[in-house]
Parts: sequence; structure tokens; C-alpha cells
Amino acid sequence: MLDLVKNINSILWSYVLIFLLCGTGIYYTIILKGVQIRRFKDGWKRVFGNITLKGEKAGKEGMTSFQALATAIAAQVGTGNLAGAATAIASGGPGAIFWMWLSAFFGMSTLFSEAVLAQTFKDKVEDEVTGGPAYYIKKGLGSNFLAYLFSVSIILALGFMGNMVQSNSIGAAFSNSFGIKPIYVGIVLAVIAGFIFIGGIKRIASVTEKMVPLMALFYIIGGIIVIVLNIDSLIPAFKMIFLGAFNPKAATGGIIGATVKEAVRYGVARGLFSNEAGMGSTPHAHAVAKVNHPVEQGVVGIISVFIDTFVILTLTALVILTTGSIETKTTGIKLTQEAFIRGLGSFGGVFVAISLLFFAFSTIIGWYFFGEANVKFLFGKKGLMPYRILVIIFIALGTVLEVPLVWELADLFNGIMVIPNLIALLALSRTVKKALEDYEKKN
Repeated sequence: MLDLVKNINSILWSYVLIFLLCGTGIYYTIILKGVQIRRFKDGWKRVFGNITLKGEKAGKEGMTSFQALATAIAAQVGTGNLAGAATAIASGGPGAIFWMWLSAFFGMSTLFSEAVLAQTFKDKVEDEVTGGPAYYIKKGLGSNFLAYLFSVSIILALGFMGNMVQSNSIGAAFSNSFGIKPIYVGIVLAVIAGFIFIGGIKRIASVTEKMVPLMALFYIIGGIIVIVLNIDSLIPAFKMIFLGAFNPKAATGGIIGATVKEAVRYGVARGLFSNEAGMGSTPHAHAVAKVNHPVEQGVVGIISVFIDTFVILTLTALVILTTGSIETKTTGIKLTQEAFIRGLGSFGGVFVAISLLFFAFSTIIGWYFFGEANVKFLFGKKGLMPYRILVIIFIALGTVLEVPLVWELADLFNGIMVIPNLIALLALSRTVKKALEDYEKKN
């Protein structure tokens, strides 16, 4: 069973989804005339003109645009931002970062489109605003089957299995850095998460709008300090990225024997997996934003991809490259830890453990929220309490269980949910284009 799922995932994630996700991003970039460039300034103003750690209280009518962005980024910025860039470099060489940037550039237009559609087709379930791909697949595309397939897949992939993966990362990090038993970490995580979940949209919005800016700032400052301490290696690091995109072996002097194909594959896959553009997850947060026009939240979606990939992921990559940690031939979170230890001394390991706690825990909150929207879609509000209890149990179990099949199944359902979302995105492209044209006439 494990081998079968691994083989399916290899085909799905190495070939099918990479081409579909990138193709959708390129298609939207063309038909929307480079919306991610033309409306970037607009999105920047909407995000940083409204940034606050204590906005108005969210409720049945939704949340503010910034709270929606914070919830989306909470989900996007996870363990992938610490381990993903390291895995891409270790497997595809420094050039993988170039392909990560390129896929994120096109991904900005995809996420813009997802946010616009989520706003256009949002709905109310028992007087509470909700939305996401299941809603625009059902109402826009008119397909109940694909909507239900998406909903079931995302609840399994993110709400249950995905949150086990995140809590497992936290448990492992705290066990390695502080010697704390993972089960104790799991119990504390489950209790705190349960408290937030029970508070509903109001508490989720309140937590993410405070946690996301602070955790991002903490990580950015730490990353910049390491890069400044190794400033002489910054230009060579960029050279490795650009040279390695087309000649991976030359970029590292043969330390990593990657091919161009591997640089592209790992860069694109890790980038898309991190910023989630086209995967159908973050539209749930953008759907509940209180805005006057769907495009207003679309441009905010562009900025979420920018922050995730061009800021956080790039910082991780530059820390690894400027500290010369690539020569250790480790991968994943160990490579990132090694880089920060070289930059910040013994505190580097603690820094990564703390960052991982915030990144992974914020993802747990975001992914729970995305699953909740789909539980409402399938069962109404009566399904929320059983869902909350199950997620809390999975979070606690995730710190002590590392069943390879569960991890592979998480990837499989993650892949399955992308397909209905991309079908809807491509079929509803005229709706997105019309919304943008309407917005640009008025602004």
C-alpha cells in the first residue's frame, strides 16, 4: 500500500501537478495581462496600509481584508518555509531557488484568481459567511461531484493528516533542542489549538492578525542578521542561484550533482507546496474578507505569495548559501538548523525551533479553518464539533506517530484536491477577467 501511494505521488507531484499548476499560472498571467505586476502596488497599499495587530472583531459577516490575509499567510508560511527551501537546494542545487521564484511569479496570478472567485461565489451557512473552492465549483462550475471530491480531500489532507505532519515537526524540534518528550508538546498544542478553534472565526482572526506579523518579523530579523554577518558571501550566493538554474554542477563545484531537470522539479514543487497557489486552500480565508469588490481581495492574494516565497523562503535559502552549509550534504530542517547555528552560534538551533513552533502552529490554525469551511459545506454547522474534536486528537497524536503511510496519504489527498480546483479555475477564467475589467473601469 505504501509503495503504491508513493508511486502515485511521484507521478502526481513530479509531473502532472507541476505542469498543471504552472500552466494555469502562465495562462492567467497572459489573459490578465500580468496582473501580478500591474496591480502589485495596489495590493501592497491594501495590505500595509491596513496592517494592525488589533483590528475590528470578526464575526458572522466575515473578517477584515488584513485578517483574511493573515489567516492565509498563517497557512502558507509553515514548515515548508524552513525545510522546503533546504530540500530544494539539497536535491536540485542552488538553482532550484530561481525556479522557485519563477513558479511563484506565475502563482501570484493564480492566487489572485482564486481569491476573486472565492469572493464572487461566497455563501452563507446558517447566517455565517463562508466560501472557498467547493462553493465556486458548485455554484460557478455547476458540479456537485467535483465540489464534494474537493471538500472531502481537503478535510483529510489538511484538517486531519496535514495537521499531524505540522505537530510532528514541532514535537521533533522541541525534542531535539530542549529534550522535551513529544507527547507533552502534543498535549499543550492540542489544548491551545482547541481553545482557538472553539472561539470560531472571531478568535481565529484575532490570533492570526497578531501572530503572523510578529512571527514573520522575528524570522526576517534573524535571517537578515545571519546574512549581514556573512555579507561577503551574498553576491556569490546569488551567482550560485542564477548559474545553478541552468548549470547546477558548476554552481556548487560538483558538491551537488543535480541536473537542470532536478533543479526545475524541486524548485517548482517546493515553491508551489509552500505558497499553495492553485491548490485551493487559501481561498477559504480570502472568501470571508469584507471588501467592496472581489478584485480588492485578489490583489491582497498576490502579496501573500510574495511574502511567502520572495521574502520568507528566499531568506532561508540565502542563510543556507551564505553560511556555506550546503557543503554538509544534509537536507530538510537539519540543513536549515545547521545554517542558523553557523550564523548565530548555539542560539541558532533554538531560533529555528522557536520559528518552527510559530510557523507550524499558525499553519495548524489556518488548515483547521480551511477544513472547517468544507465541513460546513458538507454537513452544515452541526458537523463542526465532531470535526474540532477529531482535529485536536490528530494534533496530539501527530507528535508521537510518524506513520509513513499517513504522510504519503496526506500528499495524495493534497494532490487530489488540486485537480477539481484547477478545473474550476480554468473554466471560470472569463469570470475572473470580467471582474478585473470591471474593477479597472471603476479605479
